[in-house]
This record gives sequence, structure tokens and C-alpha cells, in this order.
Amino acid sequence: MTTPVHPPAIPSALLLVADQIAGSVHLLDLPEGRPLARLDGRHLAEHAGFLALPGDRTAFVDDRAGELVVLAPFAAGDGLPWVEVTIPVAVPAEHLAADPAGRRLAVTTGLGRNWEAWSDLLTVVDLAAEGGARAVRVRTRVGEPGVVVLGGRDPLVVLRHREPGSLTAYRHFELLAAAPACPPAEAHHSLPLPADGHGDAQDPVTGRLFAATGEGVHRARAENGRLVSEAPLSWGGEGRGYYLRLDPARRTLWSCVRGGPGAPGEWPEWTNHAWWHRLDEGTTGRLDLGPGLVFRLAVAARHVAFVRIHPDGDELILISSASASTSGSPRPEVTARVPLPPMAGAPRRGDTPWDGVQRRAVAASPGSSLIAVTRGGHGEIHLVDAEQPARHRVLSVPTPLDEGGHLTLMTPGDGAHGDPVGR
Repeated sequence: MTTPVHPPAIPSALLLVADQIAGSVHLLDLPEGRPLARLDGRHLAEHAGFLALPGDRTAFVDDRAGELVVLAPFAAGDGLPWVEVTIPVAVPAEHLAADPAGRRLAVTTGLGRNWEAWSDLLTVVDLAAEGGARAVRVRTRVGEPGVVVLGGRDPLVVLRHREPGSLTAYRHFELLAAAPACPPAEAHHSLPLPADGHGDAQDPVTGRLFAATGEGVHRARAENGRLVSEAPLSWGGEGRGYYLRLDPARRTLWSCVRGGPGAPGEWPEWTNHAWWHRLDEGTTGRLDLGPGLVFRLAVAARHVAFVRIHPDGDELILISSASASTSGSPRPEVTARVPLPPMAGAPRRGDTPWDGVQRRAVAASPGSSLIAVTRGGHGEIHLVDAEQPARHRVLSVPTPLDEGGHLTLMTPGDGAHGDPVGR
């Protein structure tokens, strides 16, 4: 169900707030936080997240309905329908990615609410196929694969597998031409990869993909329709990153490197460092974030935002992301640490930080200084201006945002689709 509300003007920034447990998606204007529209009965696949698409659109997978949902959120600001199209896909969705043009997509499947991997289904989508959007499902390999769609006239769908590790490439065109009834798909070719891969990104400018492993960030590029390995990037110290994200405006790859004890119950003693690599300069560095749980991050206009959860207090950490256009440009540095109010039901010492506890989601736009952070279980979003971090406001939604919910922040023409992997 779609519930529109008609404001007087189209806002300059929007916030999509998904409560995947309650089954709703709320659209708010920023910075006021007025509700513009709402989707009920939609359960976002939190791990796959939101995928930015060209034309100020975004997409997500509804894990209950088994649908890819493409939204045009700024249309709602003018009172127009904002659900552009829905397409059947295989679920539970693990990862979601598009080619740089935003036309050809891929959705992998993972565990869902199961303890062991069981699904081998991959869905490929063509949003501009003749006769309308089209999706095809094929079988690949059981697991929790990451995915990128390397662009071009004949894009490659590249799955990042674990145990055994590999980068396995398929031609999107061939997958889309597969027969009905989910046939097995034959890979175009594969490259070896360590067995502990977790985290994927791609650079549409160079056609490179990146996969985070314990050994470092493995790289490959598309050349004559095939993948070619390149030397991996080092984490530069103890630990490894479990997440990769591209800042397309400053052409910088970011991750959080986790170290310390391996036991999940000792998570308050985990170490965390912001890791960055400038794609054009080739320079790399890391900054200490402090102990606790740090995972996903968000890219704003001049900052990158991390959220740290710890029994002694949570905080939003802002890091400058100055332009890297010339050699010797300023290195990233921590510019602010903003305390966040505690969450009832927050992770506790001795227990895992992700099972049956509240969490936080974070979102930003490359076209704005605003950063949004959820307070799981409280139905609250804290909105911080990175240029004035001491000032913030609290926005509310009518659902609790259990397990932290999920966010995406949008501004017109912000270029967020330059990072064509779901976040």
C-alpha cells in the first residue's frame, strides 16, 4: 500500500527510512523531517540495502514479496506516484548491484532466517528490456555471494564466493536468455580468491572490482570481456575490513578494519580503523576510530561518517574526505565525534552484537552535508550537519525501527549511483 502526503514544494533532500521488521518504508523531507509518503507491507532486505540508480531513483528488494522495487522518491514530493516498477526476484536477497548505466541489475540469495546456506539462485534484471522490465532466475552455487555488474555493452555479472573462494563471471546477456525453470548457469570464467571474502565494490570509471578478504583488498579489471587479476591492496596493519564502499565524487575506496579478539562476545574490545585508498593517486591510509562495533559507513559531501557502538557510549564519527585531485592533497582526518543517546536493548558485553539486539543505520548523500543515524527500537533518527556537528535534530517515524532499520539519503543529481552496489 502506498500512502502519499502532498507538501507544498519538492524538497532538496529526502530520507528513505525502512523498518524491515514492521514492514514499512517512510519517505521524509529534510531537514524538517515531514512525512511525504509511505509504503506499507514492504520488508526491505536489510543486507542487500538500497541501490542508487541514475535519475534520482533507488531500488531495494522486498524479502517477503520476492520483488525488486524501483522508486522515484522525488516524484512523491510533487504528489506523483513514486513506485516506478516492481519485478519478481529470488529471495532471501543477499546482495544487489547494477551496471554503471543502472539498467542491468543482479540479485544474489543468502541465508535469510536459516543457519546454513541453502540457495543457489541468482536473478538478473533488465529494466529497459523490449516490452518492459524483465527478470530471469538461474542456479549458480549455494552460498552467500557478493556481486558486482561490470559495465559496457556486454556487462559481466561477477559473483564473489567463499569456501572455496572465487570470482566467477557470467555474461549478463547470456543469463537473461536462459531457459525457464531456473536452469544451472555456466560461468564464463573464474579467478581464485581467498575463502574469507566479505565486502565488494567497483569503480565504473576503470572497470575494476574490489573484494575484501583477510589478506587485503583483491582487485580485478575487465579486459576484452574477461577478468584480469591485479595486485591486492594491504590493510596496512592488524585486522581486516568486512565492508567496502566507494566515494564516487572523490574516487576513494573506504572500509572499516576490525581487529582484536575473535570471539563475538568480546566485541567491546574489537579495534576499529577507517581505511581509505585513493584510486587515482594510489595512496592508502587508516585512522583509529576506537573500540567496539563499527561496520557500515556513509559518504557525505565533504565527510565520511562511521557509527561506533560501545557499552561506554555510542558516537557518530566524522572524517574529512578532502579532494584527492593532486598529489600531496590533504589526508583524511577525524573532524568530530558526536555522542549518540543510548538504545534500550543495545548490545551487551559477553553477548554477540548482532543477535536479538538493537543497532544503528547511517546514511548520507554525496550532495549534502546532512547525515542521518537511527536509534534502533525508539523510532528515532538523529540528523547531523557535518559542517556544524554540534547542532542536530531528532526526527521520528511511527514504527520502532527494531534492529536499527535501514536508511538512504538522497539529493537531486548527487551522483550516488557512481557507487553501483547496494548499501
